Amino acid sequence: MLTLSLLRHAKSSWKDTSLPDHGRPLNARGTVEAPLMGKVMAEHGLDPDLVLCSTARRTRDTLDLVLPQLKTEPKVTYEDGLYHGTPAEMLALLRGVGAGAGQVLLVGHNPEIQTFALDLIGSSGPRQLKDWLEAKFPTAGLVVIRFPAGAWSDVAVNSGRLELFLSPRDMERS
Repeated sequence: MLTLSLLRHAKSSWKDTSLPDHGRPLNARGTVEAPLMGKVMAEHGLDPDLVLCSTARRTRDTLDLVLPQLKTEPKVTYEDGLYHGTPAEMLALLRGVGAGAGQVLLVGHNPEIQTFALDLIGSSGPRQLKDWLEAKFPTAGLVVIRFPAGAWSDVAVNSGRLELFLSPRDMERS
């Protein structure tokens, strides 16, 4: 069983309008929510062997705040192709993950990460979670998908099962 966690970057700042989109940092809310989601990951046993992260500043900043909360130190790879890469490009990247990485975390952007998640799960998983995911993938939102495949190269559209979908607001309510 393979586990893919998809994390959308935390809330970013639009304060400095001179910055290119790729260079936008997190805002105050984002710096609070990112480590919270790292704690949630650790509580759910989501300790990735490998992290694939967009090169945009807000995704790197998010990951920097998530990693200290995890129980393991995963290998981290920064991928230019995850900066607004298509779901097909994300799937190709995921299929290239080698043996030994049973849990992968992908940190990216919307709307691409939402579409990618929906493509992977098809109609599987709890209906309520899928409905929420179809409606919105909020900043710092976390989706967990499990695959019965033995290798990442076997992962395909509609081959995963939605196991978990959480946002920082869900944590505030609990």
